[in-house]
Amino acid sequence: MLIGVPREVAPGETRVAVVPETAGKLVKAGLQVLVETGAGARAHFTDEAYRAAGASIAADAREVFTKADVLLKVQEPMQSPALGAHEADMVREGAVYVSFLGRDPESEAAKKLKARKVTALSMEMVPRTSRAQKMDALSSMASVAGYKASLLGALRLGKFFPLMMTAAGTIAPSRVFVFGAGVAGLQAIATCRRLGAVVEATDIRPAVKEEVQSLGATFVGAELLDASMVAAGGYAKELTPEQREKQRQMVAERVKLADLVICTAAVPGRKAPVLVTAQMVKDMRPGSVIVDMAAESGGNCELTKAGVETIEHDVIILGPVNLPAQLPLHASQMYSRNLHALVMNFVNKEGQLNLDFADDINRDSCLVKGPAVKEAAATEKAS
Repeated sequence: MLIGVPREVAPGETRVAVVPETAGKLVKAGLQVLVETGAGARAHFTDEAYRAAGASIAADAREVFTKADVLLKVQEPMQSPALGAHEADMVREGAVYVSFLGRDPESEAAKKLKARKVTALSMEMVPRTSRAQKMDALSSMASVAGYKASLLGALRLGKFFPLMMTAAGTIAPSRVFVFGAGVAGLQAIATCRRLGAVVEATDIRPAVKEEVQSLGATFVGAELLDASMVAAGGYAKELTPEQREKQRQMVAERVKLADLVICTAAVPGRKAPVLVTAQMVKDMRPGSVIVDMAAESGGNCELTKAGVETIEHDVIILGPVNLPAQLPLHASQMYSRNLHALVMNFVNKEGQLNLDFADDINRDSCLVKGPAVKEAAATEKAS
């Protein structure tokens, strides 16, 4: 079975789906690996490193797409400027395609893959179970993003993060407020604490309170904790209007005191909730910074502009997009390990494709079902 790894064509995307370390593991498992030349260059992985791991190097993307039995990518298929064709149109019919594809089976990419009779697995749909933990790319990338968001905030803030004892006297530490204590939020908390800031955080999920406190941060808004607002997979549900108002009242006071606000709140498949209003921004200290990690889905701050830095009322508002691509080496390494675990879950000991829908990971991750799928019912009948 041939695993194909093309170069990413999305603007600003620096990651690669498979790093040499993972390529070597796939080869040892009896699989062939074909990597487009230069696929890992922006993440600092050379063609020579892939060859040393046992992979072959393809001259261009078309060779990878047309030959591969399983295609591994970071981004969904899109128009390739270099080849003048859509990536999905180049995928071999009946192949398997794995990347971040979202959850919409009616998206343009999903429809194109379906037309090619491709079986498409979406990394956003990998179930959040203990067995699938090694395949949880959302958590991997959220951890990278939370770390990078903290550094961006520290870089733009015109203050020290830690308490500083200097010849000019004692400098008070910066105050950081983090919205959301999922993977990204917890990583942001941990990073800001390591840098010496005083950190507060809030969330509506009761289970995360102790995690926040274990990192040395103060949990605020305990009165808003509500177990009923936890959706499948541990994600937070969208708040009711009454809950949003209570949250805003509490948040307004904390934001006013913060030097840096990091927003991580998102509801899968929906617009990000607005947590920081224009009035809250106006009430913030001059020179304060907001890093809105939800910028791509609308933003948690009312004034956020995706991919742009803006200044309102002397407050710097950052709306970064694709934060993991700003740390391409480790982000690629982590994502590649997630993909390796997923691939080995649907490959048998002989190195052959066994995409069995009796397995909940295969079934739940599938966005587009093609001929590569081995139906659960047929499996049970045969056994």
